[in-house]
Amino acid sequence: MPVTMRPMAPHTAQLRTAPDRKVQIRQAAVKLFAERGFYGTGMEDIAALVGIRASSLYNHLRAKQDLLCDVMLTTMRELLDGFRVATASGTSAERLGQAMEAHVRYHATHRDEAHIGNRELASLQQPERDIVRELRREYARGWQALIDTGVRDGTFHTRSSQLAAYALLEMGIGVAQWYRESGPMSVDEIALHYRDMALRQVGVTPT
Repeated sequence: MPVTMRPMAPHTAQLRTAPDRKVQIRQAAVKLFAERGFYGTGMEDIAALVGIRASSLYNHLRAKQDLLCDVMLTTMRELLDGFRVATASGTSAERLGQAMEAHVRYHATHRDEAHIGNRELASLQQPERDIVRELRREYARGWQALIDTGVRDGTFHTRSSQLAAYALLEMGIGVAQWYRESGPMSVDEIALHYRDMALRQVGVTPT
């Protein structure tokens, strides 16, 4: 499938106002990895977007692989942190709703990172590839455990907590594919709508 390239001039202007060079380089890598893929992006492409020489990149990192590792590990750790905060208190229904809202908000506001996470796992070298895989499993287990708790306390009704968790995860991840700031609904409106859908998925009528 052909990849539609975004105009680069606006990105360049945006990146040069970032607080420091390392942040600029990371922002450039995220944009380009999402647009072109990891192997379709060269160090010279990242340098050009930042507005520096390719050789200057090595003053800030060892290799392009370091950027991919940072993006993918950070994404999963932020998702896990958000899940822990969202599920720290409340009833089973409240915790699931809060988890879904956090999941959707993250994917709506980190679309490029989500694209990279979904496409570039095979591009990661070891041991980081296995670390990311384990973080993904930990995230999915947290959702399944949350649903299991709701089933045990009589709040949720589902034949499979695992399948319900996977369905909710995929629903939220999909937001990264289509959400745009210029769309008819805000992130908050979408998050609340998905919260209600998540509750209905496990047999709860939203209030």
